[in-house]
Formats: sequence, structure tokens, C-alpha cells
Amino acid sequence: MLASYIIVFLVAALFAYAGYDATMRLFAYIDITLRYQWIQFRLYLMRRKLEQQLIEQITERNNDRS
Repeated sequence: MLASYIIVFLVAALFAYAGYDATMRLFAYIDITLRYQWIQFRLYLMRRKLEQQLIEQITERNNDRS
């Protein structure tokens, strides 16, 4: 409950200090940053999966040649 009061107070202080436009730009920046981090995380998982598949294919080809 205290955390919600603190968040409301901080947002009100941002509006009072920086104004509506600057506060909305800050929230847009935070939104874009979080979305970008999510994409980076998904790309990391995809890269790891593809590397594992590549390693499996290489070992299968080496085993077939033997």
C-alpha cells in the first residue's frame, strides 16, 4: 500500500516539476526501453537455440562420416 502512495507521489511530482510533455516522454522512453530489452532477451534465447541445433547437426555429420 505504501509503495502505491510513493508511486502516485512521484508521478505527481514529475508532473509538477517537468510538466505533462516531459513526463509523457519519460514514460514513452521507459516503455520503449523495456520493449527493446524484451526483444534482446528473445533474440538471446533464439541465438542459443540455433547454436545448439547447429552443434547437433555438426556432430551428426561427423558421426555419419565415421
